[in-house]
Parts: sequence; structure tokens; C-alpha cells
Amino acid sequence: MSTPAAYFRILRVGYVLVREGVIASLPDEDIPPPVRMAKRLLAPFARRAANSTERSDRVARAVERLGPSYVKIGQFLATRPDVVGVELANDLAKLQDRMAFFPEGAARASVEGSLGRRLEELYTRFDPPIAAASIAQVHPAEVITPEGPRKVAVKVARPGVRQRFARDLEAMYLVSRLQERFIPSSRRLRPTEVTRTLEQTTRIEMDLRLEAAALSEIAENTAADPGFRVPKVDWERTGRDVLTMEWIDGIKMSNVVALAEAGHDLHALADTLIQSFLRHTLRDGFFHADMHPGNLFVDPAGMIVAVDMGIVGRLGKKERRFLAEILYGFITRDYRRVAEVHFEAGYVPSHHDVASFAQAIRAIGEPIHGQPAETISMGKLLTLLFEVTELFDMETRPELVMLQKTMVVVEGVARMLNPRFNMWKAAEPVVGDWIRDNLGPKRIVTDLRDGARALMKLAEAAPDIVAKTEKFHSELLHMSEHGVRFDRRTAEDIGRAEARHSRSGRIALWIIAATLLAVTVHIW
Repeated sequence: MSTPAAYFRILRVGYVLVREGVIASLPDEDIPPPVRMAKRLLAPFARRAANSTERSDRVARAVERLGPSYVKIGQFLATRPDVVGVELANDLAKLQDRMAFFPEGAARASVEGSLGRRLEELYTRFDPPIAAASIAQVHPAEVITPEGPRKVAVKVARPGVRQRFARDLEAMYLVSRLQERFIPSSRRLRPTEVTRTLEQTTRIEMDLRLEAAALSEIAENTAADPGFRVPKVDWERTGRDVLTMEWIDGIKMSNVVALAEAGHDLHALADTLIQSFLRHTLRDGFFHADMHPGNLFVDPAGMIVAVDMGIVGRLGKKERRFLAEILYGFITRDYRRVAEVHFEAGYVPSHHDVASFAQAIRAIGEPIHGQPAETISMGKLLTLLFEVTELFDMETRPELVMLQKTMVVVEGVARMLNPRFNMWKAAEPVVGDWIRDNLGPKRIVTDLRDGARALMKLAEAAPDIVAKTEKFHSELLHMSEHGVRFDRRTAEDIGRAEARHSRSGRIALWIIAATLLAVTVHIW
């Protein structure tokens, strides 16, 4: 149930978007006629200065005014072009997660409160912050180890960030429910489910212990991988609001000139980056989902070091096989197989025709085979694929969309290092090995082993299943003979809840009307 405060927050967001010219700059394509009309009516209320800037600048300015929670929401939606559209997603991807520093005293208090020890007992030096984002800021510090003093990076969560995000999220849930109710075409995108995913991922990101766990897991997965690593976690100095990790002395991948001057092989770095990402995706089913150049360093030894693991993605075995098979199908021009994989995975409803879907897939694949290999983007291929699947009622798969968006970013970094980067040649050693191991004869052995394990678990659970089935059967018989009855307390609770809902709805409508009147008076 939404509170009146949620309606207020929606109005504030709408007002800021109008004033900064974001609404006026939205493309007219795929916008319902009533929304298009509202956009034209609101366009004159934008600030004059806003109308003279690019849309990405308008979006950045609006998000900056709305606060840190909306920076994080915007960055999340940048990974969902299926929801906000490709153009707006690209604008949101340019959001700079650079926020004002919060006081050093608050950071010290947060560290001590989270770890339960005085700061002086934890660090021999704790310096002022050097970087601040929507959720946390980073302080250089120093600790004493048996080997001597060691420099570390200390990430400290913003005070009150969870409470602010929870309030802003309530408004987003309300918008999602209204969207599903009044824009039927959006239901395929499951906006409420998207908001729930945002809530889950951001809550995880706000608990720095979970980011530390992600760093630890990917460190184990990549221990034997060539050319890639992540910072080591200092678990003794890590808690819910503080993450202490190895300090990385390296060059950001965004600084191509500095990388070249330091003697690093840019082409080899591009190959290593793509191969590492594909290993994480296909082999481990666990990948860094925010691999922009600012989160990637190259250390003096030439190793790629990925930082900021707040956003990660996971793929199950089915999703990994799906990805590998569609890539392999496009490479071999087996469009029928690509189509069948979509139906086997349950992504496309069975009432559609496989041959018609294969024809649509061919429309994507054939133009690609006429291009030089270095111009073909795997991320772009998946983007086109998802656009086609929309015509066949394929529901949004958040994990696949996050993968596709991350792949676009990683490919962009690789081509920044090597403008003639051949994605398919670089990917072949990893994708080819995975396909041979998982789609060839070895797959049958693996499937048989997994099936045997599943049967063993089913046999172990059989007594409980039988007992629960008997209990459910007896309850069904009782309900069929006596009907479903609420006790008196339950009936009274339902009545009170309905009354509160009706009352709060009326109050909210009056608040919205009064606020709109006040905004109109202010504008005029």
C-alpha cells in the first residue's frame, strides 16, 4: 500500500524532470498518445537554460538535483534498455557516480560503529576521502601487517543511505503499479518485477559485506586465470558499512595514453579483458556487471584488476547453455537451431511458429556475415536478438539483459584499446572450449550425473512429500465439505485494511490535486 508521501515524491520527480527539460527531450516513438500530448503541454515549463543542452546533460542535471538514490536508480535503469529504451539507457549510462563527500567525522563514526573498535586500533593512518559515489566513499588508509605497513582502500557507506533509498523506492513501486495498470503494453516488461530486482541488487550493494563476498568468490574463480584479478579483502576490517581491501597502484583503462606510455600491450589487454569476462560468464555463471573503464585498472605487472563489485550478475546452467548455443548458431548460420533453443528454454511461448521465428533470426544473422569480423559486436547482436524476440512475446529476462548490457560496455573498452578488435577471434578460445565441453559428448555425461543426483535427492525427500500430500488432500476434503471460513479476527483485520486503503487513497488524491495547484501557481 502506497503512502501519501510516495505521491509527493512522484510529483517532485516529475517537477524536476519537467523543469530540467528531460520530459520535453524524450523521443516520441512508442509513447502512447495521451503521454505524447502531456509531454507537449509540459514542454513550455522547462527552464530556458535546459532547452539549450543535450538530453544526456539534462538527465544528469535532473538526477543530480534528485539526489544519490536516483543516481543509483538511473545507473540500474541504464542496464535495462528493454524497459527505458536504448536512447535513454545510453543517456543514463553516462551518469557520473561522483557525489559530494560526506564529513570525515561521520565516516570515522560509521567505521567504528560497524566494526565495534576504535579507529586508531584498526588503522595506523586514515586519510581524507579521494572518491565519493551515491552509496559510499573511499578513504586511503594504512594497516600494520607481519610484513610491515600496508596501504589499503577503505570504502565507507553514506550515513542514512538505506533509509533514503527505501523512501524513494516506495515511489518507484507506485509508478510501476500505475504503469502496469494503465499501459497494458508495458506488462510484458514486468515493471514491478524490475523494481523488485532494483531493490534486491541495491540492498546487496548497500551491505558492504556482500560486496566483499563477491570479491572473494570471483578471486577464487579466477585464481588460475591469466592476466586478471580482483583486490584482496581484509575481512578483519570489513563490516556492513565498511569494506577494507588491497590498495591498487595501477593505471585506469580509460587512460589509454598512459597505458601505452607505460609499455603495456593494448591489443593483448583487449583480448584478455574479453576472454576474462566470457570465462566468468560461461564457466562460472558469475560476472562483474559494472565493468566500465573507471572500474578497471592495469597494475605494473600488466594484470587487469577489476574493482567495485557492488553490481554482479549470475547465470544458471540453462542460461549459459542458451547463450552459448545462440552464439554458436549465429557463427554456423544454423538459425533454425537458434530458434529452437529459444523454445526449448521456454523464452518464447509455444504457440508461436518455430519456422517464422527462425526467419526473424535469419534477418539478424545474414547481414552480420557480410561484415568484416572486427566490426561485428556480440553485444549488438544480442541487442538485435532481444528486439526481435519482443515480436514473439518473449518476456524480459533480467539476467540476460544485464549480461547483454555488460557485454556492450566490455566490448567498448576493448575497442577503445584496439580499434580493430576482432571480438570473435578473441572469444573463440573461451567460447569454443566451453561449447566442446558442454554441448558435445561431455554434456551427456554431465547431464546423467546431474540427473542421478536429482533422483537421489528426490528419493531422500519422498517420505516428506508423501506426508505433505496426504495432509493437503485431507485439508482439501475438509474445505470441499465445509467451505472456506475466516475467523472473526481475520475478518475484522480485512475490514480495517480496506477502510485504511480507501481513506489513504482519498487523502492521496487530495494531496496530489493541492500540490499540482501549488506547482502551477509557482510556475505562473
